Amino acid sequence: MSRGPLVVVGDALLDVDLEGRAGRLCPDAPVPVLDDLVEHARPGGAGLAAALAARDGHDVVLVSAVADDADGGHLATLLAAYGVRLVTVPHAGSTPVKKRVRSAGQSLLRLDTGTAGAVGPAPESALEAIRSAGAVLVADYGRGLTDEPAVREALSGVAGRVPVVWDPHPRGSAPVPGVRLVTPNRDEAAHFAGDVGRDARTPLGQASARAAALVERWSASAVAITLGAQGALLSHGESSPSVLPAPRVAAADPCGAGDRFASAAAGALASGAVTTEAVQAAVLAAADFVAAGGAAAFGRPGTDGDPAEHAPRGLERVERVRAAGGTVVATGGCFDLLHAGHVATLEAARALGDCLVVCLNSDASVRRLKGEARPLVPQDDRARVLAALEPVDAVVAFDEDTPTEALRRVRPDVWAKGGDYAGVELPEAALLREWGGQSVVLPYLQGRSTTNLVATAAERAGLGG
Repeated sequence: MSRGPLVVVGDALLDVDLEGRAGRLCPDAPVPVLDDLVEHARPGGAGLAAALAARDGHDVVLVSAVADDADGGHLATLLAAYGVRLVTVPHAGSTPVKKRVRSAGQSLLRLDTGTAGAVGPAPESALEAIRSAGAVLVADYGRGLTDEPAVREALSGVAGRVPVVWDPHPRGSAPVPGVRLVTPNRDEAAHFAGDVGRDARTPLGQASARAAALVERWSASAVAITLGAQGALLSHGESSPSVLPAPRVAAADPCGAGDRFASAAAGALASGAVTTEAVQAAVLAAADFVAAGGAAAFGRPGTDGDPAEHAPRGLERVERVRAAGGTVVATGGCFDLLHAGHVATLEAARALGDCLVVCLNSDASVRRLKGEARPLVPQDDRARVLAALEPVDAVVAFDEDTPTEALRRVRPDVWAKGGDYAGVELPEAALLREWGGQSVVLPYLQGRSTTNLVATAAERAGLGG
């Protein structure tokens, strides 16, 4: 671990979500009326990056220009709740606030307030925080902090001595020389690189050319261009860069993914990871963040922002289907060695509705049901394989012998069970009736089973085949 704290330098914002239920239209205009409004506030910009790093367990100091107003005080209180130590630089404007009006997980409108103003001069406390950092993340939102001469000089002094990750902004300043990793997204890289890469035949070729050019232009050790659902492209200036793929997630709101990527990369480098390992960790962290609802879910009970309880990956897709009046289908099982029978069941189940949730037996649950020799494939690997299949929208693991509690959380409209249950009631049928759901039986594909696969493999191994 690094000796000093992870210091985040950048522009902190106050993000506010105003959530309501849209059930009718305004009589004098074709716009939705929101009822039952609830307001949720969280740190935004560099503040979100700092809060995410602190939630990961790092000792975090945030150096930011925060105005002395009511919104700035609210932001400071939110940061303190995450254990982030705030060191302020004077800011003559007012605190930027981004308020999103949302319903059923969708943003309907964003209202931005806050006035720009002069930043600095930076106090000695801010400069000393940067100098004593074990690692630095610059989260530049183009509001002037990284242009402040003393801040820039302090960043130049630590670059090359400790890992520095720079998340740039088109309106911000260029990274100082010697930065370990710069993390523009695809559009930002195109902006910074200008004409470079425009003649490439593929988007990946464009990103490769731009990343290599930016490594040289910024005198950086590496540039990682984030590619959304494709993951990230990492270049040290070579013509054949690394592509770190992202797992498939069912999500519609990527807000905050860039901050999650940068904070995870900085945290990994602070903990001693090499750059490729840090970028891979950042890709996975960003995917998990988006799958759990993104910035809109951060800090709320039962979500990715609350370390006490994590929401199952992909269930935001379930909520969108339900809000739109669609049919949610669930099925369950061990899915130890995936075979054609499993695929047939999943395809048939998905055809019954608009999304499919797989309730997956955990490793402990499989052992109790199948014996100590099972599962052959661990839970995380089984879940990853299932999530990659086209019929599957979400995977929810459960530790019990039956999926009762998982079903209570998902509350599917249809529970589809594969097996020999013809003529008898499924064990879960009574539970489904509690919320008006329907249980159905799907036929097995004859001759396909994990038990048969294991027996066949053991027999052939015994024959030397």
